[in-house]
Amino acid sequence: MSASPTLLWFRQDLRLQDNPALNAAVARGGPVVPVYVLDDAAEGRWAAGGASRWWLHHSLHSLDASLREKGSRLILARGSAAEIIPALQQATGAGAVYWNRRYEPAAIARDSALKAALVAAGTEAKSWNSALLFEPHEVRNREGGPFKVFTPFWRHCLTLNVTEPVRAPAGMIPAPARWPESLALDALSLLPRIRWDQGMAAVWLPGEAGARARLRKFAAGSMADYAEARNDPAQAGTSGLSPSLHCGEIGPRQVWAAVRAVGKSSGVFPPGKGAQVFLSEVGWREFAHHLLFHFPQTPAEPLRGEFARFPWAADSGGRMLEAWQRGRTGYPIVDAGMRELWHTGWMHNRVRMIAASFLVKHLRQPWTLGAEWFWDTLVDADLASNTLGWQWTAGCGADAAPYFRVFAPVLQGRKFDAEGAYVRRWVPELAKVPTEFLHAPWEAPPAALAAAGVRLGGNYPMPIVDHATARDEALKSWRSLRLPGGTGS
Repeated sequence: MSASPTLLWFRQDLRLQDNPALNAAVARGGPVVPVYVLDDAAEGRWAAGGASRWWLHHSLHSLDASLREKGSRLILARGSAAEIIPALQQATGAGAVYWNRRYEPAAIARDSALKAALVAAGTEAKSWNSALLFEPHEVRNREGGPFKVFTPFWRHCLTLNVTEPVRAPAGMIPAPARWPESLALDALSLLPRIRWDQGMAAVWLPGEAGARARLRKFAAGSMADYAEARNDPAQAGTSGLSPSLHCGEIGPRQVWAAVRAVGKSSGVFPPGKGAQVFLSEVGWREFAHHLLFHFPQTPAEPLRGEFARFPWAADSGGRMLEAWQRGRTGYPIVDAGMRELWHTGWMHNRVRMIAASFLVKHLRQPWTLGAEWFWDTLVDADLASNTLGWQWTAGCGADAAPYFRVFAPVLQGRKFDAEGAYVRRWVPELAKVPTEFLHAPWEAPPAALAAAGVRLGGNYPMPIVDHATARDEALKSWRSLRLPGGTGS
């Protein structure tokens, strides 16, 4: 007697390669019924934002095409997964429901309850790790608790074994005799009604094939120079894999294996400083999930509780926040980053730090407002990484940059965009400003601005705040908390 069907529940693992739940479903025998459920309600306030939904639409389309090549297909549903998965299990007669784990607080709660209900009803329910190198609950410090500082966390992780990625099933994926009903992809309404996504479509190719190609190209080429090139926003010096890692079009074990393969020829791992720094960024992602797992309150609350008392500045009518969101702060490197984000759904990591620091320190606006904006506009919006990044910038999280470290946007622009290529691309009204004045156009002689076609306060704004004054006010606010620490720099 052949095995009963297996319901394979896809989530943030939209790939065939290195998908342990898929392999287990095929190995179990019997038909496999792949399903994706768009369950916004279960995500709470962290349902996917607009840019992430655009990416998800195309990633689901790619996954369905890959499954069809294997003689299968993807069933789509919308609503409560806690209700839809058991209903599909009964409708298909599935004896097992398999999935890969997620680590966000709402997902853990939903999945735990669902697994218990399935098992109580006599259905086999199993889950695997496909999203991380190491399970968050398995990485402990010497006292048996979670790490709060990255360097010892990653040093410990490097002593652990990273398992090899598993290959996709070699043959066809067994299909059921009768498929359950499925929504059309467009019925999920993931694409924007007002088509603001042309910029993203011109830059990105969502899907597993695109992710694997991007990884191969990066590992064989620009990874060698990553340690230096990653800080230059004008060049393609980063891997561009963050949205694919978030959606699970590629997994960190595949990334690790690709870097290891480059090192085989030299017998050295990691194969050079670029690879070492790149893998540490993969480690930073692991650290983010480690913290979110152990401190599930952090998407909305500072890990360092004393920062809940921070005296944020009033923003009448949201004027300062809107200027930041639209890239109209008057600081070119900040504005370039915010415009790149709006146009492409992505922002260079160095510029993310500069722009985030400007919001929480120059404008003294709550880091949660920045996190919410990034959540809606980033194609790689990941709850763990977004939370860690913003709390790091605000000085209120684990291993955070000290609050008294205030990025000077003009100096940052001159250091990391010395020739101005990045600013000229994303702030075209400043394209003809001489390089020496590009990052501080208010310092340019009137004749130079006129020749460049720039009218400060007209087609490009004056700085929304004065750097020195804003820095002093930020430090004054920080000192009001009476925290231990150094002085401003």
